[in-house]
Amino acid sequence: LGQCIRTQAVGADPDLRAVPISTHTNSYRSVGVRTTSDPNYTRSLPGARSHRVRSVPLLKCVSEMSDKKRPVYVQYVLGGLSGIGATCVVQPLDLVKTRMQISGMGGAAKEYNNTFDAIGKIMRREGVLAMYKGLSAAIMRQATYTTTRLGVYTSLNDAYKQKTNKTPNLLASMAMGMTAGAIGSFVGNPSELILIRMTADGRLPVAERRNYTGFFNALFRIAREEGVLSLWRGCVPTMGRAMVVNAAQLASYSQAKAYLVSSQLLQEGIGLHFTASMFSGLITTAASLPVDIAKTRIQNMKVAPGEVPPYKSTVDVIVKVIRHEGLFALWKGFTAYYGRLGPHTVLTFIILEQLNGLYNKHMGVEGSKSGL
Repeated sequence: LGQCIRTQAVGADPDLRAVPISTHTNSYRSVGVRTTSDPNYTRSLPGARSHRVRSVPLLKCVSEMSDKKRPVYVQYVLGGLSGIGATCVVQPLDLVKTRMQISGMGGAAKEYNNTFDAIGKIMRREGVLAMYKGLSAAIMRQATYTTTRLGVYTSLNDAYKQKTNKTPNLLASMAMGMTAGAIGSFVGNPSELILIRMTADGRLPVAERRNYTGFFNALFRIAREEGVLSLWRGCVPTMGRAMVVNAAQLASYSQAKAYLVSSQLLQEGIGLHFTASMFSGLITTAASLPVDIAKTRIQNMKVAPGEVPPYKSTVDVIVKVIRHEGLFALWKGFTAYYGRLGPHTVLTFIILEQLNGLYNKHMGVEGSKSGL
């Protein structure tokens, strides 16, 4: 703040000098110098001719300080931490969703009638802790996918605002979300594949189980036994799903939030964010679940050397599912998927905002600079 009040010599050459002021008052008091907003006020200062003292509004000084920007890497780190925190809560629902999606593959009898039936059978057969199988892979997925997705989206959003000096419109937000989702899903595909396999392993016959002991055990075994490129198996449907998810989330969340506020049903706050994000999760689930099922089945299939893969592409999966299991099988696991996606969205952004606040408070950054 001391740099905000300067004295200017009255003469041919301006001699700007910083005059320290107290940060505890708005009256611009300082030791030995009286400041004023009167442009004609002058007085003598030691070592100089007559000086005119100019005052700068304190709010402007504070505003300049609040423009301190956080490093770009912080946006990525906070995004990843928020996703990890949310995943630790909803991991059991993600496991149930995966099990239901691969149930009935190839026309076999379905193992689970609904979400609650799946939860009961898994806990009875494998134990309560089985609901958290694949947690290490789920955490690594958030550390790669969500870190990249939120970091890229925030960077694109900030760049848009700086270039246009306005908030992105709906189409721009959807485009940025699709871009961020595609990049994030490519980076996170290995952890996504490992997560699918670890959560599905318990339903296989004992002789066919992969028995991965953890994320890194699975990572090295897959690379050694199947080749490094196999870690990106299902990358195309994964990227397609991520693009659909991000576009649907941004559009539906923005519209729901705007409607709830304009109709005065809810005011700004956690209640509004919770309601809008749950509605967004419903729309996103309906739009992305068929692609998610295709991704899950492609990543979970076992292909021995010389054998023909059960599925060739996303379209091939969808066609075969409809042919052998019926049209509505494309939305198998809807309740579990929605039950995971809705709370995960809410928790991710609530945790992210709290982390933003803590960072701003301890690092001296005023206001929210998250770019979301």
